[in-house]
Amino acid sequence: MLARVANNLFWMGRYIERSEHIARYLNVNYFSSLDAPNQLSQSRQFVLRSMLFMVGDPEEDDSKILNEQNVLFKIGLDHQTHYSIINNIKSARENANSARDLISTELYEAINKFYHFTLNYNSEVFVKNGLHDFTLHVTEMTDILRGKIRGTLLHDPVYAIIMLGINMERATQVIRIINSKNKDALNSQGSYGDKFSKSFEWTTLLKCAESYDMMRRHYKKAPTSISTLEFLILNPNCPRSIMNSLNQVYYHIKVLDTTTNYNKNSTAFLIGKVRSEIQYKHIEEIECNIQEFIENILINLTEISLKMEKEFFNY
Repeated sequence: MLARVANNLFWMGRYIERSEHIARYLNVNYFSSLDAPNQLSQSRQFVLRSMLFMVGDPEEDDSKILNEQNVLFKIGLDHQTHYSIINNIKSARENANSARDLISTELYEAINKFYHFTLNYNSEVFVKNGLHDFTLHVTEMTDILRGKIRGTLLHDPVYAIIMLGINMERATQVIRIINSKNKDALNSQGSYGDKFSKSFEWTTLLKCAESYDMMRRHYKKAPTSISTLEFLILNPNCPRSIMNSLNQVYYHIKVLDTTTNYNKNSTAFLIGKVRSEIQYKHIEEIECNIQEFIENILINLTEISLKMEKEFFNY
């Protein structure tokens, strides 16, 4: 296939996955704040700042009073904001249009339906009382799209490229969510005697990654900083973990690069190196310097993505 079309497939997968994580982050943070045991740390301003930080648009002035409806609109339905949910869905559809001949009719129609639902959603309803309905629909539609990808496409290089995009974006968004909730846990600790390691933010983090029930079944205890970070970073059996995502990226890159002896400058070599470094880490050494780990993994993911595009999608 043309490198340009392969690039479209890759970014279609990324934008679909990005839409889901942003929508779930909005939903979980907003509504979890109503049930939080620590109401001081979970004030509405605290939640709005957390939302902006996660999407990469932090509000630096702590004294500024944020308007709730403006923040929600900016992240959800603002056509002028590059990271908004509606722009991510629009970009997914544009990339699907450019690769129309390589994806199934069922997948394309589902993406098109998703786009028109978002485009026609009333922004006034969204910012006033439609947040739950809108974000729930977005997460459900992205689940449907992943089902269409797995169930209506041949598991060939086209499928591998889309899954590369999905898993690269999943690893990126999960580490961004970890970064945001780690910051929230630090900022909220001590407000009512709560400790960093047992902050309510770890529960919120797991729910943002749709991993709370999995984690409780695995550890059979309430989340702590150690168990949450270990589960979402190192556990290879958690489908939302960094380790699992990198394993999936490595598996699918081998479909595109069939050589057995990888060149040290190849994408496959870099992915293998990064996943091996994480695989043999202990969570204690990660937690003691979590910020450095987050920054390093984000740099590594960016480097992998750029190398992947240069090697396979350059045109």
